[in-house]
Amino acid sequence: MKKTALIIGAGPAGLTAALELLKKTEIKPIILEKTEHIGGISKTVNYKGNRMDIGPHRFFSKSDTIMEYWQNILEVVEPPDNYPKNKRWELDKDKVFLQRDRLTRIFYLRKFFDYPVSLNANTLKNLGLLRIIKIGFSYLKYRLFPVKNEKTLEDFFINRFGKVLYKTFFKDYTEKVWGRTCSELSAEWGAQRVKGLSVTKVITHFFKTVFSKKKKDIAQKNKETSLIDWFLYPKYGAGQIWETMADIIVDKGGEVKKMCEFNSLSINDTGKFCVGYYDTQNNENIKIDDIDYVFSTTSVKKLVNSMEKTPENVSQISQNLLHRDFITVGLLLKELSIKNKTKINTINQLIPDNWIYMQERDVKMGRILIFNNFSPFMVADENKVWLSVEYFCNVGDELWEMEEDEFKKMVISELEKIDIIKKEYVLDSTLIKMEDTYPVYFGAYENFDVIREYLDKIDNLFLIGRSGMHRYNNMDHSMLTAITAVQNIIENRKDKSNIWEVNTEKDYHEEK
Repeated sequence: MKKTALIIGAGPAGLTAALELLKKTEIKPIILEKTEHIGGISKTVNYKGNRMDIGPHRFFSKSDTIMEYWQNILEVVEPPDNYPKNKRWELDKDKVFLQRDRLTRIFYLRKFFDYPVSLNANTLKNLGLLRIIKIGFSYLKYRLFPVKNEKTLEDFFINRFGKVLYKTFFKDYTEKVWGRTCSELSAEWGAQRVKGLSVTKVITHFFKTVFSKKKKDIAQKNKETSLIDWFLYPKYGAGQIWETMADIIVDKGGEVKKMCEFNSLSINDTGKFCVGYYDTQNNENIKIDDIDYVFSTTSVKKLVNSMEKTPENVSQISQNLLHRDFITVGLLLKELSIKNKTKINTINQLIPDNWIYMQERDVKMGRILIFNNFSPFMVADENKVWLSVEYFCNVGDELWEMEEDEFKKMVISELEKIDIIKKEYVLDSTLIKMEDTYPVYFGAYENFDVIREYLDKIDNLFLIGRSGMHRYNNMDHSMLTAITAVQNIIENRKDKSNIWEVNTEKDYHEEK
């Protein structure tokens, strides 16, 4: 009888695991997805013809395997030379990646700063001579006399950038994201997410950019990830590639069950799994017996809660593994108040940013995404502005519990307060909530190895992806964990440490 694998979640990791099984084994994958959308937190939601991603996504990786994987699913096309990034062109293909110039900036002091902060005239002008001098002396001080026994994220940032630069560009935004002060967060977060970026590398990148005239290189391997100049992006949003992968999986004989929420996992006397789930559309609980392998991308807490006879210490630690949650509001606008100063070939003088980090202390918003600049095909009417505004929160807190209309009014008011829009420009809006978006490195995380050791001993159970491993992985890292897990099955490898090593090798680092 053909073996089966049950995959919990239709995000990048789950879909990759299914496709790898179909390509390289005789194992049939069955994916359970609790929502109507494919892609997990990388999905794209279609609102009246306007497509909105849940957070900004760039298709870029230092892994050749992943870059080739993506390009085997969608063809790469280049826009016409010198064509405005927010205007459409004649493109009769749909299943394509667009090559997109990347611009991400920080909004602070009601001004734009390059992200990461660049050594240029705009930065010097916006900060002023006195602040620049303070930043320089502070940086030198902590390079010569660093904080010893680096334990917190605050220590991590100060040692690499100095206290003044840390307070200027890192502190407030980081605390918005995590809901904790940087002195409460572990330096391990910085070690995974910030890694190699430094003042020295920012300066080096500046001079390379000024003097280099090299042709675009898809890999961009000679650059830190946060310094890349462009990226690939699906014509109809990040979710398009995952939706295409799901179609391929079904065509090859796999199953993708939407609106089916996983709720129980047990192991029978033969070592096979019995998996239970709730079919929302048919309003019934279903069980599948004799599953040979399970790949989990759901939260570790939910997985452990679903299992029988779990040791008390494992259950207790899992209950205190925390996530940061997320609310995003899509706004359709006539135009923006803040204009692109070049005023060349842009819709309503639209600013060119893909997304903006909101460093201003007097508003709660975290980021603004402008979808016209990701792909002009994301917008039903390219003469309108379609953006989303993101807020980081916790389930049950004041933001999460706010009435939808009240929340939308707050968003519009904050945007008007910082002179990004006028409220009369708003034509339509929608709101989306996402739970368990960002696994956090506090709470019970310091004891996570207890859970990992217990679950890894179950030979035919594989934790993959961001929530599945409670690790802040990107899309490419999540896919690589799935590829590695399937390869372990093929090689009959019992040691799963190679899955956990993804995003620890140098080539996988993301600097931020």
